[in-house]
Amino acid sequence: MIIGRNALYFEDYVLAMQYFNQVIKAKPYLPDPYYYRAIAKYYLDDLKGAENDCTEAIDRNPFMIKAYQLRGDARQNLEDYSGALADYQTVLNTYPNDKITLINVGIVNIQEKNYDEAEKELNNLLRLYPTYVQGMLVRGTMYQEKGDTLKAFENYNQAINQDKYFAQSYSMRGVLYCQQKKFDNAIADFDEAIHLEPTQTGNYINRGLVRYYKNDLRGAMSDYDKVIDMDPNNIIARFNRGLLRAQVGDDNRAIEDFDVVLTYEPDNDMAYFNRALLKNNIGDYTNALKDLNRILAEYPEFYSGFYLRAEIKRKQNDLKGAERDIRYAQNEERNINKELTSQGKDEKQKSVKTREKSDKDIDKFNLLVVADKKDEEKSKFKSESRGKIQNRQIVIRPQDKFILTYYEKLTDLSHFVYFSPLVDNLNKKAVLPKKLKITNKEASLNALQIQEHFNSINNLSKEIQVNPSNANLYFARGIDYMLVQDFTSAIEDYKKATELNPDFALAYFNLAVIYTKQMDLKENASDVDKAGMLLESGNSTKNNNSADKVSHSADKDKSIDPNNVEYESIIKNYNKTINIDPNFAYAYYNRAEIRFRQQDYRNAILDYNEAIRLDKEFAEAYYNRGLCRFYIKDYDRALEDMRKAGELGIVEAYSIIKRMTE
Repeated sequence: MIIGRNALYFEDYVLAMQYFNQVIKAKPYLPDPYYYRAIAKYYLDDLKGAENDCTEAIDRNPFMIKAYQLRGDARQNLEDYSGALADYQTVLNTYPNDKITLINVGIVNIQEKNYDEAEKELNNLLRLYPTYVQGMLVRGTMYQEKGDTLKAFENYNQAINQDKYFAQSYSMRGVLYCQQKKFDNAIADFDEAIHLEPTQTGNYINRGLVRYYKNDLRGAMSDYDKVIDMDPNNIIARFNRGLLRAQVGDDNRAIEDFDVVLTYEPDNDMAYFNRALLKNNIGDYTNALKDLNRILAEYPEFYSGFYLRAEIKRKQNDLKGAERDIRYAQNEERNINKELTSQGKDEKQKSVKTREKSDKDIDKFNLLVVADKKDEEKSKFKSESRGKIQNRQIVIRPQDKFILTYYEKLTDLSHFVYFSPLVDNLNKKAVLPKKLKITNKEASLNALQIQEHFNSINNLSKEIQVNPSNANLYFARGIDYMLVQDFTSAIEDYKKATELNPDFALAYFNLAVIYTKQMDLKENASDVDKAGMLLESGNSTKNNNSADKVSHSADKDKSIDPNNVEYESIIKNYNKTINIDPNFAYAYYNRAEIRFRQQDYRNAILDYNEAIRLDKEFAEAYYNRGLCRFYIKDYDRALEDMRKAGELGIVEAYSIIKRMTE
């Protein structure tokens, strides 16, 4: 408990949970480990998991008031406002003047648009705590949302007079100045906020936007540069800087920015179109057409895109294709102009300079991006905190397959040792030169280790000449060949080991793994990492359901042929392993990984079920099963799996949970 709380204090949330899990396993009747684990989950944005753990704590101790407070906060963020108010009322029954609970009650009422009740609660709060700056800011936000900007300014000014070193006060007043088009005042406030909190990226993005409104492109670009220095994968900053670089003719570096955006948001059609424009500018017509074809298949009414494609086709001497595109574009343009005129939208659209991040209108491809209004409202009520790994922009893949080897990559997180009686029995025989491990975190060898394994191959070859019927010697040499990347020789030795000992389950297992590695190299030699199916990290253009943000990528990734005959030989070897030892969980897990590649998600889930039945704490199996369930749109159970995987130490799970519950 003490070590876990230390890790919690230092914001190492995933590690903290590993220790609280151990306490819960040893003494499941204690409420405290559930409460502290709920705190870790809350900071990782696993709000449902935090709520469930608070409920477990309250079931064990109904008088744990802090658990009600945390559960209320989690429910508030889950938009379960009635549940949150019930929990807050329980806290106030015991501590009627609790400052945090009182302000949260006010915020819940603002979020429910119940402004009169919110005003009453916040006035009561500030009567009890007249110097409480956060209370003044929340009340200012309430007036701002009501449309009473005078009272909003009054509260923001009051907060700044009370504490002139609180950066958020300047940020919030700066946003209000920006909305009123008082750009000089807005810049002055953002300058002060940045001076007080130089690592808060949101202030740079907002100041860059104001500078853009003032046509200070150089200043706006310097703000986005600063954001990207601090957070290289900040999508809003990358997209906006790409647009600004395009405006000043820095085409190649603008393309680099859009490349980064598309790495993390592979369905960002605005980025594709802007990149197509830039590639056309630099004469890369083939790749410009690739990007354009994708866009126009999605948006057949986007006449500007057809004009651009006609221009590129003309440059490539495809005059017939260019003529077809021009005729089509002219018809679309006439239809759209008639519609705009009848709806009176044309002038209004011309005056707009920005779009929200979730706005997928392709005609707004050249507008700067701002955060969605909903996200902006959320940020008014809570500040950023360090250590929030779920906010990292990552390309999400299934967890890796397991392999039998001597080396394992060390990680920062403590995790359970992967154990199998099969491996343990082989190690006890002392027939291998080193202790065999089962892991999915292979370590790269250094020069000395590589030389050591070449020497081992020579020594084992001599022993095999003396004793050619010893299957263990072939297996040991097969591992050496595998470690020095000689897969063909490794396969021969594993096959020989299984011929000499038809019940050698571990040889069949590693043989299947090596076949997989060999196939990966063949199918995608330029980028072996793409052997894992990519998930989308951006919004889906065709479905507003947030859970669909991961729904299409596997179907689009054609780097792997799901009907490849080599899959059959891999599965055959895993089947053989399972027939020999039905309790070897890693064979089910690896076979599921092959099913996943084949997009046979339902059979993959059956294998993951079996792996989890054999090992209730198989974190990687929960994670991968969660991905499979996302693909078949079983979102509720997918989230359950992700929560369990995160609880057991899979860091990436929290990024998915955040995206799926936003």
